[in-house]
Amino acid sequence: MPRHYNVLFLCTGNSARSIMAEAILNQRGKGQFTAYSAGSHPSGQPRLEALKQIECAGMPTSGLRSKSWDEFAARESPKMDFVFTVCDNAANEQCPYWPGQPMTSHWGIPDPAAVKGTPKEIARAFRDAFVVLDRRIGLFLSLPLTTLDQLAIKREVENIGRS
Repeated sequence: MPRHYNVLFLCTGNSARSIMAEAILNQRGKGQFTAYSAGSHPSGQPRLEALKQIECAGMPTSGLRSKSWDEFAARESPKMDFVFTVCDNAANEQCPYWPGQPMTSHWGIPDPAAVKGTPKEIARAFRDAFVVLDRRIGLFLSLPLTTLDQLAIKREVENIGRS
């Protein structure tokens, strides 16, 4: 029986990229993965554009919320196996101690919420971020995690972040 993995996606505001990553992995990794997202300075609510991308992909949005990474640093929090930063700010911040010392990697993606322009241009930025996250998560899901050693897994998840 395959092992179950918990994955935490981090971004400063936890309103777009990390929320989309949480939804994608929870949909695509059903049974083997449980994804969460959080931010160092959560915005308080997911961006409507991010929720729209998730809905357009046929994925549920219920339960998605912007939350602090402190929720996952507590002793009673789920033990994470992987922690991925998806924005440059969170990658450069001092992260809390994660119980269980999960494998970490940076999967930086340009911030679609920072795009200024027409509604069409903004929607495209969110769609582009979603597509990159979906591709990276697909690559992550294809890794034979139960047969690779820790060093090989670390190398592979870092390579995914550069793809």
